[in-house]
Amino acid sequence: MFCDKQDLFEARLGGYRTYRIPGIVATPGGAVLVTTEARPLDGGDYDPIDVLMRRSTDGGITFAPPVKLVDHAAYGAGPANNFVMIADAPRDRVQAVFCHDYARVFTMHSDDDGESFSAPVEITDVFESFRADYPWRVCATGPGHGLRLSNGRLIVPVWLSDGSGNEMGRGRDGRPHRGHRPSAVTLVFSDDGGASWRRGDIVCRHGDVVDGETVVNPNETVAVELSDGRVMFNVRNESARHRRLVAVSPDGVSDWRMVGFDEALLEPVCMASMMRLADGRIAFINPDTVERTMSTARGPIGPPSCDRKRLTVKLSTDDGGTWPVSKVLEDGPAGYSDVAQAADGSLLCAYECGQVSGMWDDRWLRLARFDAAWVTDGACSAARLSATG
Repeated sequence: MFCDKQDLFEARLGGYRTYRIPGIVATPGGAVLVTTEARPLDGGDYDPIDVLMRRSTDGGITFAPPVKLVDHAAYGAGPANNFVMIADAPRDRVQAVFCHDYARVFTMHSDDDGESFSAPVEITDVFESFRADYPWRVCATGPGHGLRLSNGRLIVPVWLSDGSGNEMGRGRDGRPHRGHRPSAVTLVFSDDGGASWRRGDIVCRHGDVVDGETVVNPNETVAVELSDGRVMFNVRNESARHRRLVAVSPDGVSDWRMVGFDEALLEPVCMASMMRLADGRIAFINPDTVERTMSTARGPIGPPSCDRKRLTVKLSTDDGGTWPVSKVLEDGPAGYSDVAQAADGSLLCAYECGQVSGMWDDRWLRLARFDAAWVTDGACSAARLSATG
């Protein structure tokens, strides 16, 4: 039984203001890849963001120095963001999908466990096909890892917005950023290992009514394959219920049925992470709180946002029907996370934590490595590696 932590990236170091939006995958060959959005200016979503990666060849114990995986400048003005990886073991491949400026989408892959990646190929035309159902001006993949089904289908959850919200403020040039609200959730999928992609059905959208309650701004979504082959989406949202929203599809693409709000999973309005473990259990990780005690550099937070702290691992043995096991991984400030399972069975969680000037200005992107036994007992050690080495 063990739980060890190390800091992979630290704010204000390496030429960037902050490092946010973790992604992690255990490759078919046993390497561990951790990605982050490196934000140089104000730390916001519309910064000129690059995607950096650190790679481990010993199961997440030690990591090579950071490399720039996606340079935003290669695509023009705007951020490179929402980098999603999928481990496709039968093909010995890691598939990746990412966005530029919330307007274009690209895919690339690695066939050598992350040592190198192919040249990006644009697949924005797949997203253009959503316009018949939703007039998007903002599109985003993931974030976090995508899903490979047992039949080989690759699925990347997607959220879209018509861009009409004004919550994103203005850029340094004075022009307003496209809003990320209102929003809708859908997906793209591939049945040929990422060679081609197609759109799925709209899963839910702002204004839908579920369990008698209006759904508000559903967006960042995590996914698992259930034991009977169906696919479950677990959706971040800003609804007054402050619970995670669950939907199920027979094939992960169409015929989505809204199961409802999961009373066991609190929603502080923050990305979560989820995966099916090798033993069949499902792990879910997010800040398990709906308190409002924290502040930002500009003052106290307010609705709909709640505190980002008390990052908690929950386990289910019945396909997410109940969550009887719960263990706090990081009691202090902690936000976005992503989870993977290493070849030796240990769980790896990459997550934002700490604060510099307040909530949303994270000090570290941290990696916790622990076994399933720790989730029911034990305590974490504080061993850490250098954030820059």
